[in-house]
Amino acid sequence: MTDPRAAYERLRDGHVAAVRAALEDHVARLDWSPERIDAYRTQRLRALLSYAKERSPFHAARLSGVDPALATVDDLARIPPMLKGDAQGEWDAIVTTPRIDRAAAEDVLFRQEWFSYSPDGLQVFSSGGSTGVRGVYVWGWDQFVTLACLAWRWQVRADRRAGRSGPSMLAVLEAGGPPHASTPLFDVATDPLMSTVVIPAAAPFDEVRAAVAAARPTHLVGYASVVGRLAREVVAGRLDIAPERVSTNSEPLTDDDRAAIAAAWGAPVHNLWGSTEIGVQAVGCGEGEGLHVCADEVILERVDAAGRPVAPDEPAERTLATGLAGHTFPFLRYDLGDEVTLLPGPCPCGSAMPRVAAIDGRRDDDFHYAAAAVPAAAFRYVLGTDATISEYQVRQTADGADVLVVGTPDIAAVTAALVGSVRPHGLSAPVIRVEVVAAIPRHAATGKLRRFVALPG
Repeated sequence: MTDPRAAYERLRDGHVAAVRAALEDHVARLDWSPERIDAYRTQRLRALLSYAKERSPFHAARLSGVDPALATVDDLARIPPMLKGDAQGEWDAIVTTPRIDRAAAEDVLFRQEWFSYSPDGLQVFSSGGSTGVRGVYVWGWDQFVTLACLAWRWQVRADRRAGRSGPSMLAVLEAGGPPHASTPLFDVATDPLMSTVVIPAAAPFDEVRAAVAAARPTHLVGYASVVGRLAREVVAGRLDIAPERVSTNSEPLTDDDRAAIAAAWGAPVHNLWGSTEIGVQAVGCGEGEGLHVCADEVILERVDAAGRPVAPDEPAERTLATGLAGHTFPFLRYDLGDEVTLLPGPCPCGSAMPRVAAIDGRRDDDFHYAAAAVPAAAFRYVLGTDATISEYQVRQTADGADVLVVGTPDIAAVTAALVGSVRPHGLSAPVIRVEVVAAIPRHAATGKLRRFVALPG
């Protein structure tokens, strides 16, 4: 009987080799001029629109008034936004290959004992997302190569600039197993001399800490909350590792986690903003402020409530994304649910790739009450700046919130601070309950920590 994991790894070896080969081109793109980026992006957009219009009934209807051969980024405004409900409710009309449909994708997820490839080299993933709504996604062979390059090219560029060479060890703190895409995407040895070890982020923290200590990584990649907590362990003297480069993803990188990483290691931080739908939208270079948009492979549109693009210096209601590498399941003007702010001026790293401010979180994280809307930042400001709190989760209640914390805080002081932070947002008499717990459950499949849990409805 064939070992499914061994069969997957044999094909994946070839996939990783393709990533390494393509990295040369992707690293070079980081030094392209704005004009070259725009020209390349236009050609990629035309190729995607032509393919989607020909192969996807869903997109063919939406693109009826657009000529792909002449289209530019400005023409995207003529296409209706694509919503999360569309992506899952119209699955079979969106996918461009007749050899897989939603039922077949679900069957792959049900049957697979480990990550796997379809006979056509497709990969199927499922994600609960930040809102907990399950989605099923399919990536093509070439799409994965592009997305892995987008995820790792900044780190490769930085290592080369620093003159780093020789053996290295990458510790990967991600979901750790199927069906989430984070493990295949980040468990990539970008150099033949690099070894990797995957440590499931959802494992008990003592096990995570012990595994990281044993690996002694030169490079560390993982969920922002896990990496931040490991940094605090180093500061407290309970962990002895010294990674030269740190990459965070999948969760907002808070100021307190970034500060802990700086205090523990002083290492450059490459924060990544991505989604299973688009893949990788922006990555920090480790030198300048914010994150560089992957402008050669992703088009981001800041739009108003009606889906119309707004000027760079105007406020936006939401962000729409078009992933130029996703031909198997195209996402055109997809509503990410994130709000972004463009950063002006050049970056110290020298790249012309545009920048956005670090993503603080989704608008979905905000709590809505009968007569008030409380932003997640009102809780984050208190909980994220308390040095005695290593992890937290805020669960909305009808009249306030229940807060779980790991650490040794002064509960009365934290409660009072939260009440004071929340009250100005319209909740005049908030009921805040703070409880110290040994651990906060993470998502069983992805290992992510959902910091803010809103009431349903």
